[in-house]
Amino acid sequence: MNQFNRTATGARTLDTSVDAGLRSFMLGVYNKMGLGLVLSAALAYIVGTVAPVSAVVLSAPIIYIVQFGPLVLLFGSMFFMRNPSPIGAAVLYWSVVSLIGAGLGVWVFIAANAATATTLTGDISMTFGTIAQAFVITSAAFFGLSIWGYTTKTNLQPIGSFLIMGVIGVVAISLINIFFVESSGLQWLIQFAILGLMAGIVAWQTQNLKLMYSQIAGDERSMAVMTYYGALNLYIAFVNMFQVILMLLGNRD
Repeated sequence: MNQFNRTATGARTLDTSVDAGLRSFMLGVYNKMGLGLVLSAALAYIVGTVAPVSAVVLSAPIIYIVQFGPLVLLFGSMFFMRNPSPIGAAVLYWSVVSLIGAGLGVWVFIAANAATATTLTGDISMTFGTIAQAFVITSAAFFGLSIWGYTTKTNLQPIGSFLIMGVIGVVAISLINIFFVESSGLQWLIQFAILGLMAGIVAWQTQNLKLMYSQIAGDERSMAVMTYYGALNLYIAFVNMFQVILMLLGNRD
C-alpha cells in the first residue's frame, strides 16, 4: 500500500500501482469536486438569471466580496488553518465554491441578456451554447490531464513549487495590470499563463494526492481533510481553465 514511501521527491519515476483504498480516496476527491461544480453552476444560473439577485450580487459592494473573497479565504487559511479539522476544511471548501459560483454568474448574465462585457482583452459576448462549449472543452482537457497525472511514472513533484510560485506571480501581475497598467497585451499573456499553469497543476496535484494517500492511509481525520483540500485544488484549476477558454470563445464570437 505504501508504494511511495521509498521514492524521493527528486526521483525521475514513480511506482503507479494502486489499491482499493487509493481508488476510494480519489473517488472521494472527485465526488467533492463534482458536487462543487454542480453547486457553482446552480449559483451562477441563479445570479445570472434572477434579476433581483443579479442586481445585488453583481453590484458594489457585494461584487468585490465575490471577486476577492476566495483569495482572502485561501491566503488566510495558509496562516490560520495550520492543522485543519474536517469541519474546517469543509467550511473553507464550500465557502470558496459558493463565492466562485456566484462570481461565475456574470457569464450567465451576459448570455441571458445578450450583453457585452468590456475587459482588458476586448469586448466579450457569448451565448449559453458558448458556455456549454467551454465546459465540454475544459472537462475533456481536465479529464486527460488528471488521468495522465494518475497513471504516469514520471515524477511530477519537482515542478510543484514552480507551479505554485508561478500562480502567485501571475495573480500579483494580474492585479497590477488591472489597477495600474491596464495593458490588453499583458492581460492576454496572463490568461495563457494561467491556462498553462492550471493544466500543470491538474496533473501534478493528481499525482500528489496519490503520494499523500500513501502517507495518511488509515488516518480517517487526515484523509477527510485531504479529500477537501484535493478537491479544492482541482476545482480551482478547473474553474480557471474554464474561464480562460470561455474568454477565448467569447472574444471569437
